[in-house]
Amino acid sequence: MNSLRDSSASPTPLSAPVAANVNIILDTLRSHLRMDVAFLAEFAETARVFRGVSAAPDNPPIRAGDVHPLGAGYCQKIVDRALPELIPDTSAVPLTASIPETASIPIGAHLSVPVRFGDGHVYGTLCCFSYLPRLTLGQAELDLLHRLAGLTANMLAGDFRAHQRRRKLRKIVETALAAGDPRIAFQPIVELPTRGIVGFEALSRFASMPLRSPDKWFADASEAGIGKRVEMFAAQRAILESRRLPASASVSVNLSPATILASDLMPLLSMVEPARLVIEITEHAPIDDYAPVEAALRSIRQAGVRIAIDDAGAGYASLSHVLRLQPDIIKFDTSLTRGIDSDQRRVAMVGALVEFSRRTGTLVVAEGVETSEEERVLCELGVDRAQGYFYGRPVLAADIAAA
Repeated sequence: MNSLRDSSASPTPLSAPVAANVNIILDTLRSHLRMDVAFLAEFAETARVFRGVSAAPDNPPIRAGDVHPLGAGYCQKIVDRALPELIPDTSAVPLTASIPETASIPIGAHLSVPVRFGDGHVYGTLCCFSYLPRLTLGQAELDLLHRLAGLTANMLAGDFRAHQRRRKLRKIVETALAAGDPRIAFQPIVELPTRGIVGFEALSRFASMPLRSPDKWFADASEAGIGKRVEMFAAQRAILESRRLPASASVSVNLSPATILASDLMPLLSMVEPARLVIEITEHAPIDDYAPVEAALRSIRQAGVRIAIDDAGAGYASLSHVLRLQPDIIKFDTSLTRGIDSDQRRVAMVGALVEFSRRTGTLVVAEGVETSEEERVLCELGVDRAQGYFYGRPVLAADIAAA
């Protein structure tokens, strides 16, 4: 009988609440059955990963986090029904003599049952053993172990489903990267009111299936645990391709606060003149502690890189980002620009932000401009720069160079 474990499986990290509850179950199991060790083992490819262990503190034979070969112990054999789930005396079962752990630990009595999800998938085993035989162990103890295994499976199911989703998303994203995504398109940023191009924003475009917007791809990458790597990959590709653009134009790349904190940004500066580079931090990404972000940006700002707050005005974090990070550039969200020629509330909001920028020496850029009427109002308000379909759609650097 197979264990039903996917051969491509990888260990499933436990969330803190689930890990704490697993430890409570193991302590309860060990003390109630008066066993020496209780543990939860996950099957991962050819290994057993010990997710939780309850044992006396003096030199336990296994510890949480240990990884043992799957076929070397009792667990897989019990799932395959080569060994019984209840073994009061291991010396009475000939097969146990061939298992090194029987003598090396030693194991005198052993109880183990599969931890099985509702769809039949075997996560691993819930086990306990004593160093000496325990002839009083019987069906009542085995029934208790089965009930606890069911409870454990219910607790693990959420973590397992989330892990499986992350694995699936990671495969999708990595397949897209292998196919050449993301492609980089550049949208012009113009000076108002002359409409002279002063920079380009690098925008990622994904052609791989399933078709969806770039922000969804980056969100999936983040959920899969590779968001920072994908963001840096896109930024590096954007800087490389920006070499086809006019040398006088700035190039803006988008990075999240998490990527800024976790990545070494200095290599980006070796790829481009720092004064040309603008790093845009989206307003949508929350920042719990600004001090580390400020520290991470300090060295690249000193080298000449400018910082922009993107999507300003789109949500709750706008003012906090602007006040704490003290950006060189504030980019108004499309929601403020769209229809500003017929909405006095938008006029008032943009006017206030422009006044703030004047007092702080900050450039302001309006995104999402699509009409001459919107442009007219933005010019009247004193907005410095603009970006949107009215000035040009995002296109490849090669097309810009050939124009």
